[in-house]
Amino acid sequence: MGQPKIRNMEEFAAVSGISRPTVSKYFNDPDSVRRSTRAKIEAALEKHDYQPNVFAMNQNRRTTKNIGVVVPNLADPFFSEIGRRVELACIDAGYSPIILSSHGSAEMERDNLNSLRSLKPTGVLLAPFGRMSDKDFVRDFDDDFPLVLFDANINDVGQAFVGTDNFQSVDLMVEYLCRSGEPPCFFEMKSPTNPNANKRRQAYIESMERHGHTPRIFQAEGDGWDFEEIGSVQGGRLLSEQAFGTNTVLCSNDRLAIGMLSAAYGLGLRVGHGAGCDMRIAGHDDHPFSRYTCPPLTTIAQDYEAIANRAVSDLFGMLNDETWPESRPETLFEGRLIMRDSA
Repeated sequence: MGQPKIRNMEEFAAVSGISRPTVSKYFNDPDSVRRSTRAKIEAALEKHDYQPNVFAMNQNRRTTKNIGVVVPNLADPFFSEIGRRVELACIDAGYSPIILSSHGSAEMERDNLNSLRSLKPTGVLLAPFGRMSDKDFVRDFDDDFPLVLFDANINDVGQAFVGTDNFQSVDLMVEYLCRSGEPPCFFEMKSPTNPNANKRRQAYIESMERHGHTPRIFQAEGDGWDFEEIGSVQGGRLLSEQAFGTNTVLCSNDRLAIGMLSAAYGLGLRVGHGAGCDMRIAGHDDHPFSRYTCPPLTTIAQDYEAIANRAVSDLFGMLNDETWPESRPETLFEGRLIMRDSA
């Protein structure tokens, strides 16, 4: 005794000299780690005043073949598509994915993680809300289960993160729009639900300044997941007021762009880059519907398959590798410019 009290699994991992994923793996099933590692952990338990969560202390617990997958809203085709790819990657690896939608609610995100606790998953893949997420709650869950974040990041939460390099992808779009026509303004939500939106705004500012242009940002009132309606109503208002000062608009995501395409049509504005066109509209994400809008939407394609496969690979890596790094690796994939008729 006499040792300082250990408050969580992360602190215990640090004093024991064992990675947190391996410590978590031990508490899930002591026989799943090497004998020498088990002896080292048990010696540290005797030395330090640490009582882990009851789920972790259950020595009879056996991990299942279940992998939890939680996304913000499966009604959003972007998340249904990336969730589908994560599901297939889990199945290919011999695991049973359990996909849960938080339906645009941070409270539902907490409920989903609580539900997964009772199912004793091998690990969990989480696409969090970001600023709306209950960070302390997710961090506590991270202490008890192997957790990989994808799409949106929460600082210092999760044992790995996989997503898109928004600074690369937005710069790619800005460079194209400046090269092919008038420099773009940027249209976004005033209170974005996803931290990717903040990165895209900053990326737009930096890219415009690099190209010698003044950034012009326009923000739409409203929150939630009705992006098309916000793009149509708020974007339509700005279009009718001729507020943009340029004929080129880069929207923070494809769903806002789809709404603005509808507004432009209602105002009798012809969207495209050919002769006789009034304006250009571009987006980001390569939403599954973006190729079928009228005109088809110029956008940035995220590498769904690479993100899904790497997230699953990282999760299985930490489950099977006792030397998984403490540095919380982050993997960002580059976006790809998709040139269609809208810009």
